[in-house]
Order: sequence, then C-alpha cells, then structure tokens
Amino acid sequence: MLDVRRLRLLRDLAQHGTIAAVAAAHTYTPSAVSQQLAALEREAGVALLARTGRRVTLTPAGRTLAAHAEEVLAALERAGAAVAATRAGLSGPLRIGAFPTAMRTLLPPALVALGEAHPALELSVQELDPAVVPPMLRDGTLDVALVHDYDLVPIEPDPALRTAPLLDETIFVAASGPRSLAACRDEPWILASQGTLCHTMTVRACEAAGFTPRVRHHADDFVTVLTFVAAGQGVALVPELAAMDVPAGVVLTPLPTRRRTRLAFRAGAAAHPAVVAFADTLGIALGSG
Repeated sequence: MLDVRRLRLLRDLAQHGTIAAVAAAHTYTPSAVSQQLAALEREAGVALLARTGRRVTLTPAGRTLAAHAEEVLAALERAGAAVAATRAGLSGPLRIGAFPTAMRTLLPPALVALGEAHPALELSVQELDPAVVPPMLRDGTLDVALVHDYDLVPIEPDPALRTAPLLDETIFVAASGPRSLAACRDEPWILASQGTLCHTMTVRACEAAGFTPRVRHHADDFVTVLTFVAAGQGVALVPELAAMDVPAGVVLTPLPTRRRTRLAFRAGAAAHPAVVAFADTLGIALGSG
C-alpha cells in the first residue's frame, strides 16, 4: 500500500523540482524528505528518482506515479467533501487567503454574510500576495483563496488546484493628470515589493511601452500608493478595486491591461459545503473538480 503522505511529497517534487523546495514547503528537513521518498520507492518496488550528484529527477515511473498522485489526492478531497455534506450545518475552520485589495473590498461583506448564515463556521483570513498562495493551498494551510493574475503576468496552471472566475478589472495609470503609459517614461515610479505579481506587472507593462521604470518608492498598499501619487512622489499603475477612493489631484487613465480575480481551491474540493458557501457569498459558480 502506498503512503498518501509520501505520494504528496512526490507530487510536490514534480511541481517544485528540488528536494530542498519540497522540504521548505512542508517545513521538513531535506534529509527527512529524502528518507520519505526512499520509503515510497520501496513501497512501489521501482526506482522513482534518478540521482546525478546532488541533482534529483523523476524517472518515467516517478512521473507516472506523480500524475496518479494528483488523482489520488483529488479523490481524497472529494471524499472529504462528501462526508462534510452529510453533516447538519456547517462548522469547523475555513481558512481563507486573500490579497490586500480583496481584503478591503470583497471580503468584508462576504464574511458578514457567511457568518450570519453559518455561525458555527470558524472563519480565519490571512493577507497574502497571490504568488505565495499555491503551496499553502496544496499543503492544507489554506482551504480557499482569492488570487489574481494579469494578462502580462499569467499564472501557470497548477494540476493540484482549481480556480473559478470572479471579476476582471481595468488597470489605470495614476498620475497628476491624464497620462499615457509612454508619457511616464521619465517620471519617478511607485512600485510594489519585488517578487509580487503587481511589481512584475508594472515592470512588464513599462517594458512593453519601451522603457524601464525609474523606481523611487516601494509600497504594497494601494491606498498608500495613491496617497504618494497625490503628494507628487511619482506615478503608479493601480487596479480598479484600488481606485474607489481616489485622492484629490490624482487622475486615472485606463490601460488595455487587465487583472483577473479568481477563487482558488484544491482539486476535488469544489463540492465541499464550506467552499460552496464561500463561493456563493461571492457570487461565484463552481464547476466540478
């Protein structure tokens, strides 16, 4: 019998590419991950890993088993959802991840509605950049998450996760007056922290317009960003959700660039009552998976 926890490690090795990355995702030591994968090889009776020096790759058998691991883990999620559906009423934890603008605009009314409809549901929310959400969903740290991506920064599909669309937003140039992106070439810029999707989107948008932004400030909260723009500290790109209370002196010019917000959850969890209830409060229709 193959151990499910070890199958999860193999699946994550196929996703992350290195034992060190798998260890970090699970807060294990690399040695512990290696030992568990070695035990999985003994269970399977076939070599799953090919080792060349310090480099580890999956053998054909390892890739096959990793693909089946996705199906096994999704089936377990579906089984858990089916069991949860037999209970009378929703209870227990629902761990939610969300990016800052969603925390401020989309989540509060949804949390109120969900709490009123299901008072025994234990809601907890964590503010996160979408870039760090997938591993937290895969390892069960989160149950659902609001994530976004941009047409300039698409997110690679993750076979362990499913998403359902919520909304598309326009991206604006925020400046002291009407301004095309190309006209901001010589302006100082306010960018999000490096490594965030918002930072990458702004850099790519500027590069597509023929220049690299000259960064003066870094700020991740769009209220702060717009306040800095109003204070004459630079220009920025902001999404529609962040443009609801624009300070005096800031003019927004729409761009063709779009941001897409989605609900993300583990494959197999679409029918879980808590996931369905959360999606319903946001007006999201979930497919199977």
